[in-house]
Amino acid sequence: MDQPQWLALAWRELGTREVKGSASNRRIADFFKDAGHPSVTSDETAWCAAFLGASLERAGIRGTRSLLARSYLAWGEPLAAFRFGAVAVLTRGADPAAGHVGFAVGATEGEILLLGGNQSDAVTVERFPWSRVIGLRWPSAGDDQRATPNDRDVFASALRHVLEMEGGYTDDPHDPGGPTNRGITLSVFAAWKGATLDATNAAALKDELKRIPAETVERIYRERYWLPSRAAEFSDGLALMHFDAAVNHGVGTAIRTLQEAAGVEADGEIGPLTRAAIARSRAADLVSRYADLRRARYRALSHFWRFGRGWLRRVDVTLSRALAAGGAGAASKPPGITTNPPRTGDHDMQIDTTGPAQPKWWAQSMTIWGAIVSALATVLPALGPVVGVDITGEVIRQAGGQAAQTLQAIMGLVGTLLTIWGRVRAVQPIERRDVSFKF
Repeated sequence: MDQPQWLALAWRELGTREVKGSASNRRIADFFKDAGHPSVTSDETAWCAAFLGASLERAGIRGTRSLLARSYLAWGEPLAAFRFGAVAVLTRGADPAAGHVGFAVGATEGEILLLGGNQSDAVTVERFPWSRVIGLRWPSAGDDQRATPNDRDVFASALRHVLEMEGGYTDDPHDPGGPTNRGITLSVFAAWKGATLDATNAAALKDELKRIPAETVERIYRERYWLPSRAAEFSDGLALMHFDAAVNHGVGTAIRTLQEAAGVEADGEIGPLTRAAIARSRAADLVSRYADLRRARYRALSHFWRFGRGWLRRVDVTLSRALAAGGAGAASKPPGITTNPPRTGDHDMQIDTTGPAQPKWWAQSMTIWGAIVSALATVLPALGPVVGVDITGEVIRQAGGQAAQTLQAIMGLVGTLLTIWGRVRAVQPIERRDVSFKF
């Protein structure tokens, strides 16, 4: 059977194994080097993508230059069926950002055989269920296999939006995400560098985070959020909304939110059913439902009191731009909204935009109407006789005192609930308007 050159080179490494203890196998270090990561020398670092990338690079085919297995979901061309020597991307556990990657060398009805690295700590051939396969890829023409021109353009536009939302360096004591620069938290930055964040290195890493290069920021966003979220597979508008959600909520939550908006089971995996539901949906309706679900999630968070207005404005800006990108004709930025973060952390959640909201008339305020209803339920029975309406006298006795008390209690409860709900969801200040009545 004919085989591609990269596979022939990969077979040569069959049996290469990690070294037990503190030492490392030099051949595995060479995988990292040839895959574009010469600074990684330990075979304790996950190396399935390094092995695959090194095999491609040695054959003159550019890999993703990433150590994330799922980075190969946007590499090359997709295949609809098994092909000998294809790059196969698999899930790994419940983490939607984690995965495994290897070369497809065989298949049965229920399993695929992979020649891969870091399989039982070695280069081996092992069987995996087809249910774990989320992508089969083949090299496309051209030297740069990392992304198609359109994908690069869409990603660049989406990244500009996210960086505008995130702003610069912050260290808000109320933010569970801690120190953050350009939306990159200190913990994410440490993990990117392969370091374990602790008291001995926190200050040095924080200082380095403040000076993080633009190219590092771009790589982190592409490889940690853009590729694992599968945003490149969607239309421009949906890609923007989904990528922003992946950054702000975390990749897994974003995928499940997208599935809920599309009306399918939210299992955290974008498969054929999810893609079909997205294809059936009207783009503007889908991103609008997505935005509504994001707003509901924000309001359920315990720190909504501090960051809620900024979060909701971020959704407004993202939705407006997503609709514009999808041809819905929305303005690129709602009036009165500016982008000057702070941020916060809910898993990967980042902070949001701040700025003056558009005022609304007091009669449009649920909070005020709730207070009015509560007041009427409390004082009307007492003031009624003063103005000639005996609510507590014969009228009540005829209607039944118990019924009147029940009605009064219900009015008080409704008014209280309206007041609370109106306060929770409020994002706009109140303005005064002149009102005239004609008799």
